[in-house]
Amino acid sequence: MVWSGFPDNLIIVLNQLFDFGLIFLSCYFISFLIKERRAQRMIRGLLFLFALLFVSDKIFKLILFSFFLERFILICALSIAIVFQSDLRRFLELLGKGEIEQFFQSNNYLPKENNIIDEIVDAVKELSQNRIGALIVIETFNTIEERVFLNPGVRLNASISKELLQTIFQTKSLLHDGAVFIRGSEVVSAAVILPLSERSNSKKMGKLGTRHRAAMGLCEKVENCVCVVVSEETGSISLGEKGLLNRPLTSTKLKDLLEEKLSQPQEREVVTGVTRLSKKLGFQSLNLLLSFFKSNQKSSSTLPPSHNKQR
Repeated sequence: MVWSGFPDNLIIVLNQLFDFGLIFLSCYFISFLIKERRAQRMIRGLLFLFALLFVSDKIFKLILFSFFLERFILICALSIAIVFQSDLRRFLELLGKGEIEQFFQSNNYLPKENNIIDEIVDAVKELSQNRIGALIVIETFNTIEERVFLNPGVRLNASISKELLQTIFQTKSLLHDGAVFIRGSEVVSAAVILPLSERSNSKKMGKLGTRHRAAMGLCEKVENCVCVVVSEETGSISLGEKGLLNRPLTSTKLKDLLEEKLSQPQEREVVTGVTRLSKKLGFQSLNLLLSFFKSNQKSSSTLPPSHNKQR
């Protein structure tokens, strides 16, 4: 009598676990579409709300609280869709093209040619000697979504050259007041307005100019970029990355740092928490499966000719 209802209960429990697992996989898949640290936190929060809804509805049978959570999760999901609409639009476009495999690939826009780094360094050196202020944002790996900028600036889509960068930051130029955004071997836009650092009120940040605080503000929000700053007052060169400001630098030191950051292949992505663990396990199992098939192909190709004939 005790075990009479056990199989039916087991099926119900497995069904509920499978249902929650689909929610987890959906959040895991969304993390491929939105590769930002801020997005990872939002997805983790949404996953926590789903777990809370599951416990309150299925275990404790809290009708009113479950009703509230359902509506609250819907509002949060709509908010995420509005904030990251460009990523979702890209998802729909690639889904329509049948190019789903691109979701699992890193978008590397690293400048591979040394002459691109030379053009940037030469321009910064000239600007520094003439004490002309400059702020250059260089994308390192994956894609910087332009919504992190307060103003995306003026679109250029021009090839990188020393002359172009020097012309943009001339004080009489209409585009000098702001940052230049570089992706790969292309100047994407100029006169870009960046968010100021949240540590602007500190004594150390108070001694820095607006360009340095803007570089720090972007580096605090985005990991996949470096910011080159030229001080208008002193002509000193600085390099910002991951919330830190390396200064003062010589042009030679700047070139070494840019070659280190931009020339080496980047394979990591901005993922944290559950996403990093799940992705690591998923790709490890895929690599093991591919290596297994490759080893079988090699072993079959090395068999004696007589054995191959028998087969």
